[in-house]
Amino acid sequence: MLPTVEKEPGVSLLSRIPSAAYVLNWIFFSTIVILFNKKIISDWGFPYPVLLTCWHLIFATILTQILARTSTILDGRKSVRMTGKVYFRAIVPIGVLYSLSLVCSNLTYLYLSVAFIQMLKAAAPASVLFVGYAFGTDKYDLKVLLNICAIVFGVALASYGEIDFSLIGFLYQLGGLIFESIRLIMVQKLLTGKSDDPNSYKMDPLVSLYYYAPVCAVMNVFVALFVEMPTFKMADLVQLGPWILIANASCAFLLNVASVFLIGKTSSLVLTLCGVIKNVGIVVLSVILWGTIVSGLQWLGYSIASAGLVYYSLGWEGIKNACSQGQTMWESRGMNYRGKNLTVIVAGGLITTFLLLVWWSAGPVPAV
Repeated sequence: MLPTVEKEPGVSLLSRIPSAAYVLNWIFFSTIVILFNKKIISDWGFPYPVLLTCWHLIFATILTQILARTSTILDGRKSVRMTGKVYFRAIVPIGVLYSLSLVCSNLTYLYLSVAFIQMLKAAAPASVLFVGYAFGTDKYDLKVLLNICAIVFGVALASYGEIDFSLIGFLYQLGGLIFESIRLIMVQKLLTGKSDDPNSYKMDPLVSLYYYAPVCAVMNVFVALFVEMPTFKMADLVQLGPWILIANASCAFLLNVASVFLIGKTSSLVLTLCGVIKNVGIVVLSVILWGTIVSGLQWLGYSIASAGLVYYSLGWEGIKNACSQGQTMWESRGMNYRGKNLTVIVAGGLITTFLLLVWWSAGPVPAV
């Protein structure tokens, strides 16, 4: 009789995917959506960011409803004890916070320069960390705090320049950061609650999107009625066309899916820190594709941020282990999921090395 091999119980396909894959997936779609949205709003004559966000959320609502009725992907919702009380306690606040964050972020551009806004946005990881301390989702760790301070310093250094300070603009941006941080923490609590805790709402990532996309859409429609509808022109919508809107909303939906899966796999803090590396990629793309001039000081700042994120993700021991795994994998040519740390360290190392080389060779850039 042949020996039988027992299968690992309770191990899903998604649980086998390494965290690095979720990170790279989110960075990819986030970059695509940013470039796509910029093209629509700036170059294709549709200057309505709130309405565009409304369309994204309406599309996500329709798609999740269709998936719930035609597939088994969202069957996890049947195990969620969703009542009116739970919905208003756990779901509605996410929609309110999302709208407040969006409004504050858009109003900031009326008062502050782009450089100063980037400097303030560099504080996002610190904001999420402190909100995480307040909500009890993150435990205090001095090393993590110091590492995040280094990342914030790096991005702030990269954004340094002439600044026209405005107190009301500063307060709007600060409010946007705080609202977004609380929203991310609440999404994290939806995804990672304890099943034996009656006050937690552990959900599958797509199920959480199924529940909070509609309320986010309603809140943003309400905001758009007052902010953008008074100046909206139907000709701008007709000129853009349906196919571009559908393609854009599809990318945004995939980004929403990628973000909730990333938060579920890691944490809201990791999502925010990955945004730093995403910004590095966008800067590099702008230099390669559009010839954007970036000073040596800016390259140095982004290099510090990149190195800080790699250290946060792995630590010194993780970096050494990743290098050791890389050598073993290279010799055996066994490319398996145990090399996930190698993926992170190689990507981070290449980005950091490239940025440092460009910084070294960059000449002085006249002030704008």
